[in-house]
Amino acid sequence: MHKYRTHKCDELRHHNVKDVVKLSGWVHRKRDHGQLIFIDLRDHYGLTQVVVDSSNDNFSTIENLSLESVITITGIVVERSSDTINKSLPTGDIEVNLTELEIISKSNALPLQVNSDEDYGEETRLKFRYLDLRRNRPHSNIILRSNIIQTIRNKMLELGFIEFQTPILTASSPEGARDFLVPSRLNKGKFYALPQAPQQFKQLIMVSGFDKYFQIAPCFRDEDSRADRSPGEFYQLDLEMSYVDQEDVFDAVQPVIREVFTKFSKKTIDEVFPKITYKDSMLKYGNDKPDLRFDLEIKDVTEVFTNSGFSIFANSIENGSIVRAIPGPECGSRSVADRMNSWAQSEGAPGMGYIIYSESTAKGPVANALGIEKALSMRDLFNLKDGDALFFSCAKENDAASLAGKARVKIATDKKLIKENIFKFCWIVDYPMFEKDENTGNIEFSHNPFSMPQGGMDALLNKDPLDILAYQYDLVCNGIELSSGAIRNHVPDIMYKAFEIAGHKPDVVDNKFPGLINAFKFGAPPHGGIAPGIDRIVMLLADEPNIREVILFPMTGKAEDLMMNAPNDINEVQLKELGIKLDKKIKIN
Repeated sequence: MHKYRTHKCDELRHHNVKDVVKLSGWVHRKRDHGQLIFIDLRDHYGLTQVVVDSSNDNFSTIENLSLESVITITGIVVERSSDTINKSLPTGDIEVNLTELEIISKSNALPLQVNSDEDYGEETRLKFRYLDLRRNRPHSNIILRSNIIQTIRNKMLELGFIEFQTPILTASSPEGARDFLVPSRLNKGKFYALPQAPQQFKQLIMVSGFDKYFQIAPCFRDEDSRADRSPGEFYQLDLEMSYVDQEDVFDAVQPVIREVFTKFSKKTIDEVFPKITYKDSMLKYGNDKPDLRFDLEIKDVTEVFTNSGFSIFANSIENGSIVRAIPGPECGSRSVADRMNSWAQSEGAPGMGYIIYSESTAKGPVANALGIEKALSMRDLFNLKDGDALFFSCAKENDAASLAGKARVKIATDKKLIKENIFKFCWIVDYPMFEKDENTGNIEFSHNPFSMPQGGMDALLNKDPLDILAYQYDLVCNGIELSSGAIRNHVPDIMYKAFEIAGHKPDVVDNKFPGLINAFKFGAPPHGGIAPGIDRIVMLLADEPNIREVILFPMTGKAEDLMMNAPNDINEVQLKELGIKLDKKIKIN
């Protein structure tokens, strides 16, 4: 007989009755019935009930055994009586009468209960993550993650992609977020950077003559955490293809996404992923990651308020503001309007204007100042009815759009308009290549500096930079950005010119991206790619509100690993080897 087990804790069935078996696992629960003690024995696979009666030599040992101790038991499988069958367990028809016991490892008092779904708070859960992961929900999430990754990998290979691994130690580059830096011992005073993404390497793979690449890539960015973003590190399905245009990338990615979401969820998935331009998305939804599970659409009504009787908006428009209107189905009451106004103030806005539609007319300060005719024309524009309302966001374009987008989601949430049993995907396309910094007035890249501008060199030479669009795209699901991608700029002259418009001289390109720009000078194929986020995919499929719940060993919101005590101090010997002196008095905001 095997030293530790003949069966796993989910395997025994009625046909095993009278078999002598050996099981190993954790003591999940104990129930003391006086002359009988019942143990739920748990391993990775499931639970089996073990019974010990008072005549057993191990009875007193079992009585004093702490939960989560690891034991090996030998026993005889017996049939449960009809009134004690547990139909919720695969092993619920049987139990094991213990004959022999070996204590493998005793557990101390537990800082959190493994057999409970009670929330013990972030600090406790992450400090004792190995205990937290024994619990059913976190354990199941990590298994789901593994299965999803395996499905993705199999589908990518089926589609003809080849898996490569790109370097982890690389050069620092200005790609948006802060780099994690690694000092070099052999080259004192110089630093490696952990890759924010394998962006340049995957492009170089295409220049190297490979046609379709992918990897499940670790990425490192020194960013603040959010519910859908882990601080420090994350994983993405990184892929790149040669001789493709935008549609080819979409056609390659959609089958992978559709297969994963179909296999691991019972929610509905639309056959077609609609394409929405960045401009339309910002107008209709207030952001570039729209939640399409409800039908509310924002409209621009600046013209209605220009030179109108509602002087607050009219004066603001003269100073460069715009007005966006958000429909509010069944929001036509003063109490709802007041709540929306207070909510807007909590978001940092002065407030939120509103019109209430009731008794076939328009009511409220905005309607009175604007005039009933204009107020009713907006009702018709949004196809509203009595009992509905219209809310207004007036500010500079970006701020007005942002508040309107948040209001749209709030209204849908409050009124339960969001369809919960569906995944709504869309592509956001036609991102602007450049944008103007509101503080400095300088032109800078808006999304990805390695993207091909639509119109190529001609557009860079002859168009207003703020009017140039790029072959950039995002895949969005239920209001969450799953991935960003682009058709790449593979022509050196076009790259130099694009960086020149963004205020960078040729030597910046040569010094910051030497591998990429030099490779392009030896014949580069047109290529493009994308990188769906693994963590976010799993989060959606696990129906978890926080990305931490689907990561094996996550950090806290402050990017701390409480279990491993990282980041931590290093000693003087290590610092000396690296040629580094620390001045802990320096504070950088």
